[in-house]
Amino acid sequence: MMKQIILGMACLWLIEVGAQPLAPRAPKVRYSSYTGLVMAGYQGWFNTPGDSAGRGWHHYERRGVFAPGSCEIDLWPDVREYKKTYATPFSYEDGSVASVVSPYDESTVDLHFKWMKDYGIDGVFMQRFVAEIRNPSGKRHFNTVLGSAMAAARRYDRAICIMYDLSGMQPGEEQLLLSDLDELSLQYDLLGGSKSPTYLHHRGRPLVVVWGIGFNDRRRYGFGEAEKIIDGVHARGFSVMVGVPTYWRELGRDALPDTTLHRLIRKSDIVAPWMVGRYDAAGYPAFKGLISSDIAWCAAAGVDYVPLAFPGFSWKNMNGPSSRAIARDRGRFFWQQVAGARAAGASMLYIAMFDEVNEGTAIFKCNTVDRVPVNGSGGFVGIDTDLGSDYYLWLAGQAAAWWHGKGGYGEEVPKR
Repeated sequence: MMKQIILGMACLWLIEVGAQPLAPRAPKVRYSSYTGLVMAGYQGWFNTPGDSAGRGWHHYERRGVFAPGSCEIDLWPDVREYKKTYATPFSYEDGSVASVVSPYDESTVDLHFKWMKDYGIDGVFMQRFVAEIRNPSGKRHFNTVLGSAMAAARRYDRAICIMYDLSGMQPGEEQLLLSDLDELSLQYDLLGGSKSPTYLHHRGRPLVVVWGIGFNDRRRYGFGEAEKIIDGVHARGFSVMVGVPTYWRELGRDALPDTTLHRLIRKSDIVAPWMVGRYDAAGYPAFKGLISSDIAWCAAAGVDYVPLAFPGFSWKNMNGPSSRAIARDRGRFFWQQVAGARAAGASMLYIAMFDEVNEGTAIFKCNTVDRVPVNGSGGFVGIDTDLGSDYYLWLAGQAAAWWHGKGGYGEEVPKR
């Protein structure tokens, strides 16, 4: 009773002297900067019949058919650790059925984030395609995947960030994107952080990526729509990272020859050029010099810069056997880019991609050469059998360790 009386008197005294009550403490930001991190892109766009999304085979099939001789994936996921798998018309040489997975299942996304933690990858950018979320089924799918990812990111203490991909966007849909961001910001308290403690921040604010600005591939939208998005995202209290063409600085080749691109980049906080498929091992040295010049331009402009590394490239099942492929070379090609980015002075790294089996850039566990399904007239790319299906997860984790200042890494591929 005496303690209660004393506390009550103390409260009356605070009121009398005009003391203000303590404001609630803001949640601590776990990932306050992209600097020093190695992040990967996360597609999350696959569906299967039976996964309850009602989209059938989605991003696995080619022209509506997923069967031997007709598919859009070049790597086959190693499904041995998943809780839910789905049988396909494909089979292995021994006649057993080959199965795949769907990120519509929460357990699938959870396993992916567990792998990120197990192998030391800092986190992922969750791709959100405007051309998908304009439709109810697409939005439902990506909302479901994002919800699972947000929970898993918190569970495994991984950084997570929303990346809007403008590919296929129509003029006028910039407001659709901003309205979608408003919904997600409210649902996950992205600005306050109470529901998203591991959401990636940069320069003091939560980060949002806008990918697909300045490409010369005849997109329907242009710089006007892109600027409205950048301004709208900033106005809502976020930092902005923009995904741009390889030759954004020179305004040539894959970039529109318009200095408006430079103006929009200067409005942003981070610039991330897309370099997948632009070079192979022999051609990379010239791009290493490009990265150094890019970094110098950004330093003068007050913009941060993130280079890209990808393990290899193949999309022959999507575009035909004569389409270009870039060999993984037992990890040497990937590490060549990691070491090149470090030598150029990069302070952060983007890995393309975590789960992109369509273009053969995935780093998550994929079947080895000795265990890929039979594919009729085509074939699948397998990981070197002696390296193991998890090799590129492990190698990406070594890159992250290097960025964290651990290990004596150099140009040679680390020994496992």
